[in-house]
Amino acid sequence: MDSRLVQNSQMAVKRSADIFDKCFRFDKAKALMSQGLYPYFRVIESAQEPEIIMNGRRMIMIGSNNYLGLTNHPKVKKAAIEAIKKYGAGCAGSRFLNGTLDIHVELEEKLARFIRKEAALIFSTGFQVNLGVISALVGKDDVVIIDKMDHASIIDGCRLSFGEIKKFRHNDMADLERILKEYESKDKLIVIDGVFSMEGDIAKLPEIVSLAKKYGARVMVDDAHSIGVLGKTGRGTAEHFGLEDEVDLIMGTYSKSLASIGGFIAGSADVIHYIKHFARSLIFSASPPPASVASVSAALDIIEEEPERRELLWKNTRKMFDGFKGLGFEVGPTQTPIISIVVGENQNAFTTAMMLQEEGVFANVAVSPAVPNGRALIRTSYMATHTDEQLDRVLRAFEKVGKTMGLIK
Repeated sequence: MDSRLVQNSQMAVKRSADIFDKCFRFDKAKALMSQGLYPYFRVIESAQEPEIIMNGRRMIMIGSNNYLGLTNHPKVKKAAIEAIKKYGAGCAGSRFLNGTLDIHVELEEKLARFIRKEAALIFSTGFQVNLGVISALVGKDDVVIIDKMDHASIIDGCRLSFGEIKKFRHNDMADLERILKEYESKDKLIVIDGVFSMEGDIAKLPEIVSLAKKYGARVMVDDAHSIGVLGKTGRGTAEHFGLEDEVDLIMGTYSKSLASIGGFIAGSADVIHYIKHFARSLIFSASPPPASVASVSAALDIIEEEPERRELLWKNTRKMFDGFKGLGFEVGPTQTPIISIVVGENQNAFTTAMMLQEEGVFANVAVSPAVPNGRALIRTSYMATHTDEQLDRVLRAFEKVGKTMGLIK
């Protein structure tokens, strides 16, 4: 056969391939569904409280990031309702053009004061903060250095930048220094999670700041899981270590302690001004809705007015950490209200989560590749508003399921 005919035939076959083929072949989730072991997209019929309603059944929630219990706080809900009455449901445009309200500016000023930085800038989601800030700051001749366990939004922000991406081993300062030495002559940004969301351990910020100074790098901390949790007054990782003046940029989200959706970046006025004009996820996204903005403002007031909430959160955290260790579970390297139980293979995590659900406990799973192979987790997190009685029920459920699964004796 003529070689040109063969080539044309092969091209025709190639052109006939369907981009949806991968969708039709994807069967992992359907297999879990068929076994009754699918732990995702579970439908909740109530507020994110210590107890929720799912499928008409009351369950204890230990899978929420509502650390201070503010999502259903009367003052937060009232602020949201009043904002809707005044401004409506949305802004119908981006911050850059028609979507900046006076309450957006007021919240930015309030966040800057709270974080103790010169300026702040708010985005519609926390994910968009990291996409916009990293891609705006890191250019083609720059290097962005991240911890291997950083959140997906940080990784995606790096991918959107034109800079070189380097990862160091999790919380490994020798590995970080190796990279900093290698790129000493380059402009560098180190981006880390303050609290790592899977296992709840804290970044080694003092060492990171010291190395950044030594090698001329800037530091950005993602404080999504730290705001309201760490620090003497709940201002996050930098306050926890007494390094607020040493960290260049602090990022936060509203979807944890701040009881809403959205996010912010705080830093020097000049850097925030630059980000404001170059962060595509800000410029080309619809503005945060009034109810969300007002909710965050109210939540910030409550954090400052009710420090006892943070004290209760840590009381509950200590109770659960000691309870799991006392039962004999392998607990991850947590230092925060995120307490993860190591269960081994992915299938163990799916099975354990569904067994806990049968016992009236809602917990999350973390499986590979989000965690290393053989280190699948049941990820639990706690609220200031959990009662001792609720937490005791959780421990009894874990004891029963843990013995059945062979996780404890």
